[in-house]
Parts: sequence; C-alpha cells; structure tokens
Amino acid sequence: MSGLGSDFGTQFELMDDFAGVLPSMGSLAGLDFGDKTIGVAISDRLRGVATPTLTIRRIKFTVDAEALIKLLAEREVVGMVLGLPRNMDGSEGPRAQATRAFARNLSRLTPLPLAYWDERLSTVAAERALIEADTSRKRRKELIDHVAASYILQGALDRLAHIKRGAVHGG
Repeated sequence: MSGLGSDFGTQFELMDDFAGVLPSMGSLAGLDFGDKTIGVAISDRLRGVATPTLTIRRIKFTVDAEALIKLLAEREVVGMVLGLPRNMDGSEGPRAQATRAFARNLSRLTPLPLAYWDERLSTVAAERALIEADTSRKRRKELIDHVAASYILQGALDRLAHIKRGAVHGG
C-alpha cells in the first residue's frame, strides 16, 4: 500500500489505494495549492461532478488550514485530492515540495485521507475554458484557482469511477 503514514490523516500516491479507504458515498474536495491561494472544488456525494467552490487567500498555514477544514466539515467531505505540480518531465521541483509540505502539515490536523493528483496543465485547461466562456481577464484571475481545482478533482473522480467499474466487473 502506498499510503504515507502520519500522526492523523493518511496520504496516498496511488488512486487505487485511496479508493480503498474511502466510504462508498461522500463528497471529495479538490485542492489547487499555490503560493498565494488555495483553490477548492467539491464533488457531489456520488462523486460524479466536481464543482469549483472558492479560493482561499493564503495568510499563514494555521489560518489557511482552519478555513479549509471548516469548509470541508460543512460540506461533509470524506477525502481530499491535492494537485501535485510536477514538471513536464515528471520530476518534482520546489512547487511540488511545497505542496507535499502543505499536505504533511494538513494531514496532522484532519483524519481525512488525501491523495495526490498530477496537476500538469490543469491551470492551462482552466484558463482556456474561462477564455472560451468569454470571461474577462479580471474575472479569470478571481476564478482560475478554484476552476483549476475542479479540473484536478474531476480527473481524480473519473479515475475513481474507472477503478470502481473495474472492481464491479472483476478486473
């Protein structure tokens, strides 16, 4: 199992392992962690659709984590998917290291399982979608982080659905 042990919540590198610890129903949160913000998306309880929810303006970890954990409790979230910003060659640079540090610290404060999801190009896709929707530059800046979080979460939801279908059909 690829769960990384911690004092509280468990972190998963593989979606298959994450799927194994989730209850059969319940919302998931997608998180796009950045230098200045944390984009948040939340799924429906059946985990079919990711909805961009809000962007938390980062202040300091304890304040940011408190706001995030409060939102997750209000929305009855049962697990988190955190976008991991890998380089295009698949390696991990300073942004990925900062994201993993955030995950480690967050996992000490909540029992919710957390899975990493390769977020390469999620912000590019979110920006393209907002441009296609004729969203103004100012409005795109307000929306980009939680729309990117919804791309991260939707990718994970689709993978989880595929895993579930495989389990149901014996494969």
